[in-house]
Amino acid sequence: MARTKRAVIETAQAGRAGPDSAPMLSVQNLKTYFYTDEGVAAAVDDVTYDIKPGETLAIVGESGCGKSVTALSIMRLIASPPGRIEGGKILFQGKDLVGFSEKEMKKIRGNRISMIFQEPMTSLNPVFRVGRQVAEAVSLHQDVSSKEAWTRAVEMFKLVGIPSPAERARDYPHQLSGGMRQRVMIAMALSCHPVLMIADEPTTALDVTIQAQILELMNRLKAEVGTSIMLITHDLGVVAEMAQRVVVMYAGVVVETAEVKELFADPLHPYTSGLLASLPRADRLTARGRLTAIPGIVPSLFRLPPGCRFSDRCLRVIDICRKEEPPLEAIRDGHQVRCWLYTRNEN
Repeated sequence: MARTKRAVIETAQAGRAGPDSAPMLSVQNLKTYFYTDEGVAAAVDDVTYDIKPGETLAIVGESGCGKSVTALSIMRLIASPPGRIEGGKILFQGKDLVGFSEKEMKKIRGNRISMIFQEPMTSLNPVFRVGRQVAEAVSLHQDVSSKEAWTRAVEMFKLVGIPSPAERARDYPHQLSGGMRQRVMIAMALSCHPVLMIADEPTTALDVTIQAQILELMNRLKAEVGTSIMLITHDLGVVAEMAQRVVVMYAGVVVETAEVKELFADPLHPYTSGLLASLPRADRLTARGRLTAIPGIVPSLFRLPPGCRFSDRCLRVIDICRKEEPPLEAIRDGHQVRCWLYTRNEN
């Protein structure tokens, strides 16, 4: 156990650098489109953000905003057809993954970059023991024997807090609770010592008690191991607890990005303000005892409104919002927003 934990830490730290170093991951002007009989859907449209070494970056927004498609694009797991990366760069430790072959990507996926999906029951193979599935991930990327890979799997189960790890490793997925299955997925994600872990709604299917345990586990492992985390979620409470910076997406574009504390204290984009206002709090209930909600629905990616994509739902809309799409601009250090209310040319 000690050797495995030390190896995880040393490998992850080898991929880290000082605070002024280049980003671990830099997504630049990424465009991922889906071509269907109904038309072309720009699921990710000119998205740009960075993930620093050792930090947790949260990607938030409503369902259909492009969060998961961005993650799948980074992993180069977009099904083609109908999807295709149409432009931009995905720089991982300085190398553009967009130009990588499938053979090159297999050396990255699950090894240098790992991913945790939101529903472990559909991610784990139901006919194989969970220990074997983690061991196979180790064998795929590490030059070790089958026995060593199994030992590594058991040690990783212990690392993520699975009780009686040797016994649990011989269980099938259906024999484990949802929380234990998610711990298995985290063990698998960490088994090859990744420098970046993408967590796509990792606690959505779990009850609040297990959710708290999983978030505490991820925070502890991040502190011990130093792995960067890209956390995809719609839960701003999780963002406040886990992340240092946050990217807010809406209808395929980034509408705001900032340090978490600043975003919660001073949200600029009306959509971000609406998300924060909809958080459950007794003092925010309407006279009828209902939570505050953002009016309207997310537009179809096949029929986006002219101008700002949020204009049809915005309570602060002005004339230019319905005519031209605003640029993403830096308002102050580390805080960017895509909104005509803050664009310098319009102030």
